[in-house]
Amino acid sequence: MTSFMDWLWQGLFSPWVEFGFMRRAWAGCLALSLSAAPMGVFLMLRRMSLMGDAVAHGILPGAALGYLFAGLSLGWMTVGGIAAGMLVAVASGWVARSTVLKEDSSLATFYLMSLALGVLIVSTRGNNVDLLHVLFGTVLSLNDEALLLLGGLSTLTMAGLALLYRPLVMECLDPSFLRQVSRWSPVAHYGFLALLVVNLVAGFHALGTLMSVGMLVLPAAAARFWARQVGAMLWLAVAFALLGCTSGLLISFHADWPSGPSIVLCLGGIYLSSIALGRQGLIQYRPHSHLKG
Repeated sequence: MTSFMDWLWQGLFSPWVEFGFMRRAWAGCLALSLSAAPMGVFLMLRRMSLMGDAVAHGILPGAALGYLFAGLSLGWMTVGGIAAGMLVAVASGWVARSTVLKEDSSLATFYLMSLALGVLIVSTRGNNVDLLHVLFGTVLSLNDEALLLLGGLSTLTMAGLALLYRPLVMECLDPSFLRQVSRWSPVAHYGFLALLVVNLVAGFHALGTLMSVGMLVLPAAAARFWARQVGAMLWLAVAFALLGCTSGLLISFHADWPSGPSIVLCLGGIYLSSIALGRQGLIQYRPHSHLKG
C-alpha cells in the first residue's frame, strides 16, 4: 500500500508540487482550455475547422517580423501575429467573395504562402532554436509575463463569446436567416474571426504555430461524440482540453518528451476514445436502427 501511494505521489502529484515551471505550464494550459476549446466548438459547428489551421500558419510571418524587430519579445510577437492573422483571414475572405475561388482554396493559398514566408524569415535571420521555438512553442518555459498575456486573451475571448453567443449559434444553424433578420450577422462573423486570431496567437506562445490548432479542433471534435446541445459541448470541450493538457504535461515530464506534441497526442487519444465510446460513437450510435426489423 505504501509503495502504491509513493508511486501515486511521484507520478501524479510531485511534479506540480515540486516544480514551479510545471505549475506555470498548467496555468497557461488552463487559460488556453477556457478560451480555445469553446472557439473550436463554434469552428466545428460552422464547418470551418480547417480555417483554424490556415490562420494558425498565417500568424507566423507577423510573429517572425516581431522577432526580427525585438527578439523573443512577447509583446512584439503578439502584435505581429495578430496583425498577420487578421490580414490572412480578411484577405482570404475578400478573395473568396470577389472571385470565382472558393473560401477553402483561398485559405489554402494564403496559408501556404504565410507558412513559407514565416519559416524563411526565421531561418535566415535566426537559428534552429528560434525556429523550433516559433513552430513548436515552449509551454514549459512560460514566465509570469506570458501567463498574464494568456490570461488576458482568455478573458477577452470568454467575454466576446458571451456577447456573441446567440448570433453565433444562429449562424451555425442558418447563416442566411441571421443575415436577413439581424444586423448582428457581420458583427458575429468578423468578431468571431478576430477572437480566432487572438486565440491562435495565445496558443502560439504556449504550443507554437504547428500545435496551437490542436487545442481548437481536437477537444471540440471529441465533445461532439458525447453531447448534442451547444452548451454541453462547450463545457465538455473545456474539460477534455484540460484533461489532455494535464496528461500531456505529466507524460512529457516523466518521459522527457517535447511538451507540445505530448499534449496534442493526448488530445488525439481523447478524440479516438470518444469515436469508439461516445454516446454518438461507433459502439453506441446506430443510425436508422428504427428501420431494422
